[in-house]
Amino acid sequence: MSRYDVIDADQHIIEPPDLWERWLPSAHRARAPRLVKDEDGGDAWQLGEHVEPLGLVTVMATPPEAMRWTGVRYATLHRGCWEPEGRLELMDRDGIDAAIIYPPQRTMRYFMSTTDADFHLAGIQAYNDWVLTSFCAGRPDRLGAIAQMPALGVPKMVEELRRTHKLGARGVSLSTWPGGGPSLGPDDDPFWAAAEELRMPVHLHISLVVAGEKRQRTGVQRGGPAQLASLATTLSAMPRLIADTIFHGVFERFPGLRMVGAEAGAGWVPYLLGEMDDRYRRNRFWTGVQLRRLPSEYFRRNWMLGFIRDAYGVQNRHAVGLKNIMWASDFPHHINDWPNSRWLINDMSVGVPAAEKHALFCGNAGRLYGFLQGGTA
Repeated sequence: MSRYDVIDADQHIIEPPDLWERWLPSAHRARAPRLVKDEDGGDAWQLGEHVEPLGLVTVMATPPEAMRWTGVRYATLHRGCWEPEGRLELMDRDGIDAAIIYPPQRTMRYFMSTTDADFHLAGIQAYNDWVLTSFCAGRPDRLGAIAQMPALGVPKMVEELRRTHKLGARGVSLSTWPGGGPSLGPDDDPFWAAAEELRMPVHLHISLVVAGEKRQRTGVQRGGPAQLASLATTLSAMPRLIADTIFHGVFERFPGLRMVGAEAGAGWVPYLLGEMDDRYRRNRFWTGVQLRRLPSEYFRRNWMLGFIRDAYGVQNRHAVGLKNIMWASDFPHHINDWPNSRWLINDMSVGVPAAEKHALFCGNAGRLYGFLQGGTA
């Protein structure tokens, strides 16, 4: 495209019904995710021992009283949930010029929970091959994909990073730290080095798990206070993840590495920056952590965050970091506002100068992902 006004930094995909039949090697198809019916006759993915209804990850233009996890069928969904031509139609109706596509974490983590390394890798690569060479390949000026990284240790992760970079990935998404453990360590460094070398932004989507961790939840999600509390606090893991990367010196060793926190929001960032700087000042000697810069400086240089609805963050953009945040719709998940994204953007941007509005809702993502000149991917 010759001109971009709105670039969506975080959309999602619903797996095509025949994805695994077409893209997963035949030797692994017996254990592949398969479509079954949920308790209300809707379509659901059978993932090992439990069932994941299509549910709220497919909601678009649905009033709150009509939202539910079960009873949703592929036959009633817009094909833009999984077909590129349909996605572009939906983007046009929403006023979105270009979009970044994230992996579907439910099926990705299913493959990662297995002890069979070959099955694990085959599933991740099947998705990456499809989204990079089929879904996004026809319109690279409007669609770009974040490749999913396997959780099989640093060497395998580096191999998939390099492979998907050649296929045109705009960045990569981690579901675990590179080494697969509960925290960062020196063994992770070859992955950070490769990502810096290839100028591939590394994305953390809400939270991380430990490699091989089994899913505890089974069956249909029925709601209740605990689930609502979880939905209302999805950013809770991100401040710790940001602090971990900074205090472990990742950006001391890899100053060109860019990291992205998806669906994290922005309004809380100034508080975190102040807390990190203060705690570093008070505790750097006895903890043995010595940095060349203040923690807040590493955030501003190396981190970006995606926000969906965050008028407070937009109005306090300079305290957050004007270059550190970018808008995302989360389409077609239940918190998206299709087809009213332009209304939402204008509502959040009252009083924001045009150049700054363009940075938040277009320019920052456009440069990071290579849609605009000066991109890093």
